[in-house]
Amino acid sequence: MAKKNTTPIEPYTLKNGQKRYRFKIYIGVDPLTGNEKRTTRSGFKTKKEAELELARIKLEIEKGSFRKTIAETYQDIYDIWIKNYEKTVEESTFVKTRGIFKNHILPAMSQYKIDKINIDVCQKHVDEWEGKLKKFRTVKHYAAKVLDFAIKRSYLQKNPFDHVDMPTKASKKSIVTDEEKTENFYTREQLIEFLSCLEKESNYKAYAFFRLLAYSGMRKGEAFALTWNDLTFTKNEIRINKALSRGKNNRLYVKSTKTGDSRTIKMDDNTMAVLKEWKKKQKQYYHMLGYNTMQPNQLVFSNEKNEYLQPTKDRKWILHVQNKYNLASITTHGLRHTHCSLLFEAGASLKEVQDRLGHSDVKTTMDIYTHVTKKAKEEAIMKFTDFMSI
Repeated sequence: MAKKNTTPIEPYTLKNGQKRYRFKIYIGVDPLTGNEKRTTRSGFKTKKEAELELARIKLEIEKGSFRKTIAETYQDIYDIWIKNYEKTVEESTFVKTRGIFKNHILPAMSQYKIDKINIDVCQKHVDEWEGKLKKFRTVKHYAAKVLDFAIKRSYLQKNPFDHVDMPTKASKKSIVTDEEKTENFYTREQLIEFLSCLEKESNYKAYAFFRLLAYSGMRKGEAFALTWNDLTFTKNEIRINKALSRGKNNRLYVKSTKTGDSRTIKMDDNTMAVLKEWKKKQKQYYHMLGYNTMQPNQLVFSNEKNEYLQPTKDRKWILHVQNKYNLASITTHGLRHTHCSLLFEAGASLKEVQDRLGHSDVKTTMDIYTHVTKKAKEEAIMKFTDFMSI
């Protein structure tokens, strides 16, 4: 028995009082489930527009070329993509990516019809992001990922983001930024002074923490996740196989290292002695708080409740000592850069530094090596000048 194909076009009113038209049409039976399929169209300003779209869909159904659209806008495609993306990355990466979309991409592009997005639209937003965001290339990269996904799902034929003009790195704006940029590392002398000032303070936990970072080059998230069974005092070794990170709803959790690989590094006698001393002080202090820190999975650095430290805690520590003693300002991550630079100055090879710091890409190590080489050249000409002085 033939299905009756009566499709009424209905008027409705928006919240702002404007009138629109919509319709729902039967498009056949889903061969996979046996259920009837229908599709809805809405948002037409006139009844005539709705009638024309209805006629077009009916014609496609008769020809057998109609494909039900389940995603009409960028937001629709994003909603499907983000669910798939979540399954492929670490929770912390997912949270950061979702934040980029929420803050920058969706406010600009969410309402665009997916098949109407062209090069001009993409260029407009890339230019806007470049004007206000330091990492605009990252934003553009993620915005394009959604359209790549749309291509896989046959909503688009090509990605217009592939054809936008990107600002060159040699722009005047970039040159000014590079000249004004403060180097985020300490020299050998500055590091010694920094640690000396820390040692004077009553916060031995902070001293042990920053001493560890400066002499190991590990990431602060890796240090926050360390447990005492990761340290082998008899061999002066530390195993780095995890990192503290922030997930959904600001939840702190332990994940794999940034590269997903574990590494074991050798340490110097003095730093291991500092850590051993901190272990004794930790036992005494936390015993007064009612905690037994002699468990093998005891955190090396924990808060007053013997739980994970907030990842922002180190910033308070480092700012306190820098301001109190009028020291040069660097971030906690700058100590990792410091360790890397000083390794090169001490004569370590590129491969040795890459392995110790856990860089998956040698380019990251090379960028720091280039900086150290530049400094060495400057020192060389100074030595030559001093030698030639008469």
